[in-house]
Amino acid sequence: MTKVSTSTKNKLKKVSTATVATCLFKKGLRNQFIQHVKPLKLGRPTMVGEAYTLRYIPAREDLNPISVFRDPKHLQRVAVEQCPEGAVLVIDSRQNARAASAGSILVTRLMVRGVSGIVTDGGFRDSAEIADLDFSSFHNRPSAPTNLTLHQAIAINDPIGCGDVAVFPGDIILGDDDGVMVIPAHLVDEVANECLEMTMYEEFVMESVQTGTPIIGLYPMVSDEAKAKFEKWKEKKE
Repeated sequence: MTKVSTSTKNKLKKVSTATVATCLFKKGLRNQFIQHVKPLKLGRPTMVGEAYTLRYIPAREDLNPISVFRDPKHLQRVAVEQCPEGAVLVIDSRQNARAASAGSILVTRLMVRGVSGIVTDGGFRDSAEIADLDFSSFHNRPSAPTNLTLHQAIAINDPIGCGDVAVFPGDIILGDDDGVMVIPAHLVDEVANECLEMTMYEEFVMESVQTGTPIIGLYPMVSDEAKAKFEKWKEKKE
């Protein structure tokens, strides 16, 4: 899995999912926001990391008894132990939260191992405990039943679908209070630089609007006057 530079990650930690969504839309990518997924706790720092994926299929009873957890090669457990430091574990639970994708013990293990976060389009059991961890976690809704009742782990680090979005191993996952965006790996440096500039411009716009400036020509920036004022504003900030 290709590692993203620390510099690029630090830039992305300063931008929002909304800004990334607009940036990717300008590049023709309209379906990069994972649907029906929200953070277990608001107000955490922005989550950024490379995607490491786990895929579930519908459980088949004769192949998915509770005894499968005795197997040291059980793919859910292997994913937790192999997800790289700084990465984000992304789980394809087929948007089905009737059984849990994982619980507090596995999520705690990811946190201790230095993983950046976890995302599922299903649900977590022990959700209140997970919310109290110093760890970025995103899901659809709480779910008490064990994953074995509904989900069968079938593949690690393959392309998956999560919340109606294609996620390829190594794509960059960015999560904040609004949800989770997926940034294609080959675009990440370009997106980070553009989004940082967009974030600065939005700060300039907010200051301008708060002092009574009309938004026409200002947001989006379509007037030469707004561009000139922004350049002067940046000079003062540097």
